[in-house]
Amino acid sequence: MSGNIFKKLGIKNNILLSPMAGVTDRAFREICLDYGVAYSISEMVSTKGLMYNNAKTIQLIQHSKIETPFCVQIFGNDLESFKEAAKILSSYKDIDIIDVNMGCPAPKIVNNGAGSALMKNPSFCGKIVETIKMYTSLPVTVKIRAGWDNSSINAVNVARCCESAGADAIAVHGRTRSQMYSGKCNLDIIKDVKSCLQIPVIGNGDITSAASAEYMINHTLCDMISIARGALGNPWIFDKINSFLKYGKSSEDISAEEKIKVIKKHILKLAEYKGEHIGIKEARKHICWYLKNIKDASKYRKTVFCLEKLDDFLNFIDNIGY
Repeated sequence: MSGNIFKKLGIKNNILLSPMAGVTDRAFREICLDYGVAYSISEMVSTKGLMYNNAKTIQLIQHSKIETPFCVQIFGNDLESFKEAAKILSSYKDIDIIDVNMGCPAPKIVNNGAGSALMKNPSFCGKIVETIKMYTSLPVTVKIRAGWDNSSINAVNVARCCESAGADAIAVHGRTRSQMYSGKCNLDIIKDVKSCLQIPVIGNGDITSAASAEYMINHTLCDMISIARGALGNPWIFDKINSFLKYGKSSEDISAEEKIKVIKKHILKLAEYKGEHIGIKEARKHICWYLKNIKDASKYRKTVFCLEKLDDFLNFIDNIGY
């Protein structure tokens, strides 16, 4: 990384876990930190939820001391709520970065004019960044997509507006909103954004291995990469990529014993942070991801959704046939 906010914050590698609503909670972030994520980013947080001190919203920004630096990703659709969110987040001594979501494709987000819907108006995207910067001294990063659809690919224009308004870094997912998560990530769009900006660019999309991470970096020349679906049930991907980029070879595959240990640790964290009842519910989807590609996975998944007690869950994990 060049001289930029990431160096100033003491960040030692260039691999991030992308925020995913309902997935990248405190428990999963801490597991990924064990395997070398550069820093933690919260799930998407509503600017209006922050304004009205909504309990569920406040819960989303809770994190532990090991999550440092810590970034909060916010979404909204109006300048006033972005202004208030910036002021509120700046009052927390343990929040280090504010990230603005201009890339979420979910219908319930874009139908309210937030997420990737903001990219329809590049100058307004700049106004959002400018407004936030007026009310915080924290670094401000922005997450965007290639554009709304194939006829309106405007990532470069939006990125330039955000940079001019004071953004400290831009993350680019190389798909349009209309693509959602289908098709291929267009690395050329990330490359175009990188070539036009002076601030760091984070590349995102289709990184599922050390080889795809290296290709993303070499093709786009991006400063950092961010992994989303490639980390589901696979938190050790960060260690593999870090090792590959540093030494030219991936770290060894983790043993079945370590996988079992990680899964149990993940479940215990969910139960601790959310209570046993909710923690077990949240654990089910993660277990299904951890079970991907193993023998008898479908049978194990059926069992997972019948388990109600923490002890039963832990005993079940001990008997997975990795």
